[in-house]
Amino acid sequence: MKTSVEATGKNIEQAIENALFELKAPREDVDIKILSEGGLFKKAKVVVSISDDVIDKYEKKEKIKEEEKPEIKEEPKPKKEVKAEKKAEKKEIKAEVKEEKKEEKAEEKQEENRPSAVEFMQGVLKALGKDATVSEIEEDEVIRISVDGENLSELIGYRGETLFALSFLMTTICKRAKKRQILDVCGYREKRAESLRSLAKRMADKVAKSGRYAKLEPMDASERRQIHLALQNNDKVTTMSKGTEPKRYVMIFPREYKD
Repeated sequence: MKTSVEATGKNIEQAIENALFELKAPREDVDIKILSEGGLFKKAKVVVSISDDVIDKYEKKEKIKEEEKPEIKEEPKPKKEVKAEKKAEKKEIKAEVKEEKKEEKAEEKQEENRPSAVEFMQGVLKALGKDATVSEIEEDEVIRISVDGENLSELIGYRGETLFALSFLMTTICKRAKKRQILDVCGYREKRAESLRSLAKRMADKVAKSGRYAKLEPMDASERRQIHLALQNNDKVTTMSKGTEPKRYVMIFPREYKD
């Protein structure tokens, strides 16, 4: 009985569905580990395993199936037939290995032809006719691609919408780096982070005084994280993300919620 399956797909959701189909198990009965989120030229990969708390149920089903199977005595195959099957199997394995190597080489070639993050942003600026500098700054956990200049507000957009979209395109199209790359324009991210921390504190005080929850506007994942981090040590309130992308939002609750 299979209790764990590694599967691939065009995206994470498809990879999970492929694994569930092979395991013949519903999503609520499994644990999911993401090995690769995939990308423009790479498939997503996951490992899906039957959860420990329900595995007994599947083992019992398998045991019942085995007991119900009629006993079939197979006659031994002729030696010539066995030899032919082994030869065909070896040929198939060689063909699969050859195809995998071919795909790996194609991916490596595509990776070599990708622009760097700095080159990508320089191209965007040139297309928009903007005079600005692009620099790569390596930090502890990330590599920051910083764009600095004048009149760059259209690269940021309303509450960073354009910036986040450009950042997504940059990480999808450009060469992979040893650390996660993030795009910043004129220090917007830190300014926005400070603004979000102030908002979090202000709303937390309001929630603590009123005893009622507060629902914030939809935010990007990185902005929601700023709210959670700002209030994680607050002993009067707790936070929770709700909703679905791109309209996922943060809710702030008093520790002892009163309706």
